[in-house]
Amino acid sequence: MSSPEATAPAAARVHVSVLDDDPDFRNYIEDLLKDEGIYSVSTYAHPDDLFHDATRQVPDIVLLDLKMGEFKGEEVLERLQARWPNLCVIAVTGYPSLENMRATFKLRVFDYITKPFSLAQLRQVLKNAMETFGLGRALHDRLRERLGHRIKMLRAERDWSLKDVAAATRLSVSQISSIERGTNLPSLDSFLAICRAFDKKPSEVLASIEF
Repeated sequence: MSSPEATAPAAARVHVSVLDDDPDFRNYIEDLLKDEGIYSVSTYAHPDDLFHDATRQVPDIVLLDLKMGEFKGEEVLERLQARWPNLCVIAVTGYPSLENMRATFKLRVFDYITKPFSLAQLRQVLKNAMETFGLGRALHDRLRERLGHRIKMLRAERDWSLKDVAAATRLSVSQISSIERGTNLPSLDSFLAICRAFDKKPSEVLASIEF
């Protein structure tokens, strides 16, 4: 099992975890992605090792083999999504079938890639994931966007308008709007006021966006 590169800048690299029972495939993917220069890579043969490391650092993307002998990829996927519902998972298999593909997508994987695949195919799938999940950008940019989206969802859950939130927090409508759009990161006082308005602990809000 390998560890994320210690020298990689946290703001520049996308952390990819690979779970596959084939050591040759793990080594191949690790070398291939590291050569790309924009990824840090962790590889695993056992699901428990992946879960252990993910509790300390949630990966940006998981490449998950669906056929791993004694381990069922679908069950691992269900565990991953139960623990980290917003995690980007790309299903990998050497035994494709339309039925399996449909069943996998019902479990809300981001995409499905079949062995053997080309470097160009892998690059495209990862590029699509990075664009969709806002990966590969500075951490503060990702925090700003995720936090804004979460606050917007909290407001929607209560069916509040921007004016309602402004009244509850004593912030201006324009401040709330810019925070929700991810244009501005709230100050500490503003963030605490927003959390109080929604009866949420700050740690709970941050955990929900996996920061």
